[in-house]
Amino acid sequence: VVLHDSHQQTLFTLNELAMLVAQLEKIAHPQSTPNANMRAMATAIAHHFSYAEPQHHEDEERHIFAKLALSGDPEIVRTVLQLQQDHDTLEEEWMELAPHIEIVACGHVGYDLNVLREGSTTFGTLLREHIEREESYIYPQAQARLNMTEREAMSREMRARRSNKRETRRLSSSAAAAQH
Repeated sequence: VVLHDSHQQTLFTLNELAMLVAQLEKIAHPQSTPNANMRAMATAIAHHFSYAEPQHHEDEERHIFAKLALSGDPEIVRTVLQLQQDHDTLEEEWMELAPHIEIVACGHVGYDLNVLREGSTTFGTLLREHIEREESYIYPQAQARLNMTEREAMSREMRARRSNKRETRRLSSSAAAAQH
Protein backbone atom coordinates (compact mmCIF):
# COMPACT_ATOMS: atom_id res chain seq x y z
CA VAL A 1 0.00 0.00 0.00
CA VAL A 2 2.78 2.47 0.91
CA LEU A 3 4.63 1.82 -2.35
CA HIS A 4 1.47 2.04 -4.47
CA ASP A 5 0.49 5.31 -2.75
CA SER A 6 3.97 6.64 -3.45
CA HIS A 7 3.52 5.82 -7.14
CA GLN A 8 0.24 7.72 -7.16
CA GLN A 9 1.96 10.76 -5.65
CA THR A 10 4.77 10.45 -8.20
CA LEU A 11 2.31 10.37 -11.10
CA PHE A 12 0.55 13.42 -9.66
CA THR A 13 3.91 15.21 -9.34
CA LEU A 14 4.84 14.32 -12.93
CA ASN A 15 1.60 15.97 -14.04
CA GLU A 16 2.51 19.01 -11.94
CA LEU A 17 5.92 19.10 -13.64
CA ALA A 18 4.27 19.07 -17.08
CA MET A 19 1.90 21.86 -15.99
CA LEU A 20 4.81 23.91 -14.63
CA VAL A 21 6.72 23.60 -17.91
CA ALA A 22 3.59 24.62 -19.84
CA GLN A 23 3.17 27.68 -17.61
CA LEU A 24 6.83 28.61 -18.02
CA GLU A 25 6.47 28.34 -21.80
CA LYS A 26 3.71 30.96 -21.65
CA ILE A 27 6.00 33.50 -19.98
CA ALA A 28 9.12 32.50 -21.92
CA HIS A 29 11.15 35.64 -22.32
CA PRO A 30 14.26 36.76 -20.43
CA GLN A 31 12.61 39.33 -18.15
CA SER A 32 9.75 37.14 -16.90
CA THR A 33 10.15 35.69 -13.43
CA PRO A 34 8.10 32.76 -12.20
CA ASN A 35 5.04 33.81 -10.24
CA ALA A 36 4.18 32.60 -6.72
CA ASN A 37 2.14 29.65 -8.02
CA MET A 38 5.00 28.49 -10.26
CA ARG A 39 7.48 28.87 -7.40
CA ALA A 40 5.25 26.79 -5.10
CA MET A 41 4.79 24.11 -7.76
CA ALA A 42 8.54 23.97 -8.39
CA THR A 43 9.24 23.72 -4.65
CA ALA A 44 6.82 20.80 -4.28
CA ILE A 45 8.21 19.07 -7.37
CA ALA A 46 11.79 19.48 -6.19
CA HIS A 47 10.92 18.15 -2.75
CA HIS A 48 9.17 15.10 -4.15
CA PHE A 49 11.87 14.09 -6.60
CA SER A 50 14.80 15.01 -4.35
CA TYR A 51 13.50 13.43 -1.13
CA ALA A 52 10.37 11.28 -1.47
CA GLU A 53 11.32 9.53 -4.69
CA PRO A 54 14.80 8.40 -3.56
CA GLN A 55 13.24 7.16 -0.33
CA HIS A 56 10.68 5.21 -2.36
CA HIS A 57 13.46 3.65 -4.45
CA GLU A 58 15.30 2.71 -1.27
CA ASP A 59 12.13 1.04 0.04
CA GLU A 60 11.73 -0.96 -3.15
CA GLU A 61 15.35 -2.04 -3.28
CA ARG A 62 15.46 -2.93 0.39
CA HIS A 63 12.13 -4.74 0.69
CA ILE A 64 10.94 -5.83 -2.74
CA PHE A 65 13.91 -6.15 -5.07
CA ALA A 66 16.19 -7.84 -2.54
CA LYS A 67 13.59 -10.52 -1.85
CA LEU A 68 12.69 -11.07 -5.50
CA ALA A 69 16.32 -11.19 -6.64
CA LEU A 70 16.61 -14.37 -4.58
CA SER A 71 13.57 -15.97 -6.21
CA GLY A 72 15.60 -18.02 -8.69
CA ASP A 73 13.14 -17.08 -11.44
CA PRO A 74 15.24 -15.70 -14.36
CA GLU A 75 12.49 -13.38 -15.62
CA ILE A 76 11.93 -11.87 -12.18
CA VAL A 77 15.67 -11.46 -11.57
CA ARG A 78 16.12 -9.84 -15.01
CA THR A 79 13.24 -7.44 -14.33
CA VAL A 80 14.60 -6.56 -10.87
CA LEU A 81 18.01 -5.80 -12.37
CA GLN A 82 16.39 -3.60 -15.02
CA LEU A 83 14.34 -1.75 -12.40
CA GLN A 84 17.48 -1.15 -10.33
CA GLN A 85 19.17 0.25 -13.42
CA ASP A 86 16.08 2.41 -13.99
CA HIS A 87 16.53 3.88 -10.52
CA ASP A 88 20.05 4.97 -11.44
CA THR A 89 18.93 6.37 -14.79
CA LEU A 90 16.00 8.22 -13.20
CA GLU A 91 18.31 9.74 -10.62
CA GLU A 92 20.64 10.94 -13.40
CA GLU A 93 17.71 12.39 -15.34
CA TRP A 94 16.46 14.18 -12.22
CA MET A 95 19.95 15.61 -11.56
CA GLU A 96 19.75 17.28 -14.99
CA LEU A 97 16.36 18.81 -14.21
CA ALA A 98 16.79 19.66 -10.53
CA PRO A 99 18.93 22.80 -10.86
CA HIS A 100 16.42 24.33 -13.27
CA ILE A 101 13.48 23.45 -11.05
CA GLU A 102 15.34 24.95 -8.07
CA ILE A 103 15.91 28.18 -10.01
CA VAL A 104 12.17 28.40 -10.68
CA ALA A 105 11.41 27.60 -7.02
CA CYS A 106 13.65 30.52 -6.00
CA GLY A 107 11.81 32.83 -8.43
CA HIS A 108 14.79 33.47 -10.69
CA VAL A 109 15.02 33.54 -14.49
CA GLY A 110 18.21 31.51 -15.06
CA TYR A 111 16.44 28.24 -15.87
CA ASP A 112 16.77 26.71 -19.32
CA LEU A 113 13.31 26.14 -20.75
CA ASN A 114 14.63 23.71 -23.39
CA VAL A 115 16.27 21.56 -20.70
CA LEU A 116 13.04 21.62 -18.69
CA ARG A 117 10.86 20.82 -21.70
CA GLU A 118 12.98 17.97 -23.07
CA GLY A 119 14.14 16.68 -19.70
CA SER A 120 10.68 16.57 -18.17
CA THR A 121 9.37 14.65 -21.19
CA THR A 122 12.18 12.09 -21.02
CA PHE A 123 12.04 11.84 -17.23
CA GLY A 124 8.24 11.49 -17.25
CA THR A 125 8.23 8.81 -19.92
CA LEU A 126 10.92 6.75 -18.19
CA LEU A 127 9.27 7.07 -14.80
CA ARG A 128 5.80 6.17 -16.06
CA GLU A 129 7.18 3.07 -17.83
CA HIS A 130 9.11 2.14 -14.69
CA ILE A 131 6.02 2.46 -12.49
CA GLU A 132 3.98 0.40 -14.96
CA ARG A 133 6.52 -2.48 -14.82
CA GLU A 134 6.51 -2.40 -11.04
CA GLU A 135 2.73 -2.19 -10.65
CA SER A 136 1.88 -4.76 -13.33
CA TYR A 137 4.62 -7.32 -12.71
CA ILE A 138 6.97 -6.85 -9.75
CA TYR A 139 4.46 -5.84 -7.09
CA PRO A 140 2.16 -8.79 -7.87
CA GLN A 141 5.21 -11.08 -7.69
CA ALA A 142 6.13 -9.62 -4.31
CA GLN A 143 2.53 -9.91 -3.12
CA ALA A 144 2.55 -13.60 -4.01
CA ARG A 145 5.90 -14.26 -2.33
CA LEU A 146 5.67 -12.16 0.85
CA ASN A 147 3.37 -13.35 3.60
CA MET A 148 1.14 -10.97 5.55
CA THR A 149 3.59 -10.70 8.46
CA GLU A 150 6.44 -9.76 6.11
CA ARG A 151 4.29 -7.17 4.32
CA GLU A 152 3.15 -5.60 7.60
CA ALA A 153 6.73 -5.46 8.93
CA MET A 154 7.85 -3.90 5.65
CA SER A 155 5.14 -1.21 5.87
CA ARG A 156 5.98 -0.43 9.51
CA GLU A 157 9.68 -0.10 8.72
CA MET A 158 9.02 2.20 5.74
CA ARG A 159 6.70 4.44 7.75
CA ALA A 160 9.12 4.59 10.68
CA ARG A 161 12.05 5.48 8.42
CA ARG A 162 10.03 8.20 6.71
CA SER A 163 8.94 9.59 10.04
CA ASN A 164 12.54 9.62 11.30
CA LYS A 165 13.79 11.38 8.16
CA ARG A 166 11.04 14.02 8.43
CA GLU A 167 11.95 14.62 12.06
CA THR A 168 15.64 14.91 11.20
CA ARG A 169 14.87 17.45 8.45
CA ARG A 170 12.60 19.40 10.81
CA LEU A 171 15.29 19.53 13.48
CA SER A 172 17.92 20.55 10.93
CA SER A 173 15.67 23.33 9.66
CA SER A 174 14.99 24.53 13.21
CA ALA A 175 18.68 24.54 14.04
CA ALA A 176 19.53 26.43 10.85
CA ALA A 177 16.82 29.02 11.57
CA ALA A 178 18.09 29.48 15.12
CA GLN A 179 21.59 30.26 13.79
CA HIS A 180 20.29 33.15 11.68
